[in-house]
Amino acid sequence: MAENIVDDGIPTSFQIVDGCQIAFRRRLADPSRPPRPGIVWLGGFKSDMQSTKAQQLDAYAAAEGRACLRFDYSGHGESSGRFEDGVISRWLAESLALIRAQTSGPQVIVGSSMGGWIALLAARAMGAKEARERIAGWVLIAPAVDFTEALMWAQMSPKVRKQIETEGMWMRQSAYAPDPYPITRALIEDGRRNLLLGQTIDAHAPVHILQGMQDPDVPWSHAMTLVEHLAGDNVTLSLIKDGDHRLSRDEDIAALIAAVAAIA
Repeated sequence: MAENIVDDGIPTSFQIVDGCQIAFRRRLADPSRPPRPGIVWLGGFKSDMQSTKAQQLDAYAAAEGRACLRFDYSGHGESSGRFEDGVISRWLAESLALIRAQTSGPQVIVGSSMGGWIALLAARAMGAKEARERIAGWVLIAPAVDFTEALMWAQMSPKVRKQIETEGMWMRQSAYAPDPYPITRALIEDGRRNLLLGQTIDAHAPVHILQGMQDPDVPWSHAMTLVEHLAGDNVTLSLIKDGDHRLSRDEDIAALIAAVAAIA
């Protein structure tokens, strides 16, 4: 396992998952403090573990003496692999591998955007027994559940759909990056094998959703639909009237940290 010391003093380590080096940063719990569940960060599509929310969450963990795990999916950040080779199933497998290998005891899983979808897929993959032993709760930020189908494919023009189907890729412009990024046929098709909406979703632990009402990427109505599907779990939905998709302002970060603290 290789390590590189970064500016904040937290080592970047690597775990091999399906041939890719998955970069992660793990903060250990302070043994002198009362034990509390650790925190795991699941980032969004094209995001990484150096995002504002991820770093602020780690800073909170440090102040509270809590363990915290952040990592980059393959094709993201410091991890190896090409972004265009990534699909939901692969990123889910990497998330499960890191959670199982790099954490111990109960965890609060924080999933942002695509990370919210991966979080709930992880709950399904774990099943009731493992989830109840390892998960203290879930905090989901603008959870983009089923986004490849409901928020991408459903919004695409016939021309773009045809390009994806015939050429295997379409370059999508982004408001969050200067260059467009690829949306592949493999991503769309794999997304269809991982759809959650339309059936009951079991999180096996309390869920707190933070959703901006000015979010242009994940409409707040999408979060309402998700709540309806979490029928068997204790769910809190916090709608932030002037909140955007990122929810990275100081007041948004404060709401995130409060949600994590309230769960465990």
